[in-house]
This record gives sequence, structure tokens and C-alpha cells, in this order.
Amino acid sequence: MEVHGHDPHIHVEAKVGRGDAAVRDVLASTFGLAGDLPSVVDTGCGLRVPYAMTSPRPDRVTCLACREYAAREHLRLAEMVERLGLMPGSTISGTEAKQAAERHRDLAKRFSGN
Repeated sequence: MEVHGHDPHIHVEAKVGRGDAAVRDVLASTFGLAGDLPSVVDTGCGLRVPYAMTSPRPDRVTCLACREYAAREHLRLAEMVERLGLMPGSTISGTEAKQAAERHRDLAKRFSGN
């Protein structure tokens, strides 16, 4: 895939909800390790752009295809985390799962502009 460095839009990283920055933060807080962030990433619209041209925040993303992708992904993640909270032996309670699912649904709504 070609890198699109002159695209003026802000995109969503294809790994919505599980991006490298989130993983890096967990590793840093847990083990005191901090890896480098990638310079170029895949986006929800299928482009490869500089990491600096991405954002997880709905109010910053200007690529419409990425906004639609992020909305779908957050709805999918909401369903997944809700099911996880209902599983026997889950490490998160049903209440915690419901709260996390609501956060994802709120993000989906904000990405879709509704």
C-alpha cells in the first residue's frame, strides 16, 4: 500500500480501540517499558498515512470514510465487551462491561455525527 503523505485529512488508525498508542501506554504503566510508535499506519479508509495524521477523537477526524469505519468498529467493540461481561469467570463485571459498552456506543454516535 502506498503512503499518502500529502493527504490533508485526519484519519482513524485501522486498529480502533486497540492501537499501538494504547498498547504502549499499558506496557509503560505496567512494566516501565515504552516502545516507539510507528511512523506510518494503516487507516480505516485503507490508506497508509503518517501516524501524526491520525486521531482517536471524533472531533478531530476529517476523513468521512474513517469516521464511518470508526463508528462501525466502536459498535462492534461495544457488543464484544458486553458479551465478555456476561461470560462466566469474566475478569470484568457485568456493570463494568455495560459501562465500557456505553462508552464505545457514545464514541460510535460521535463518529457518525448523530
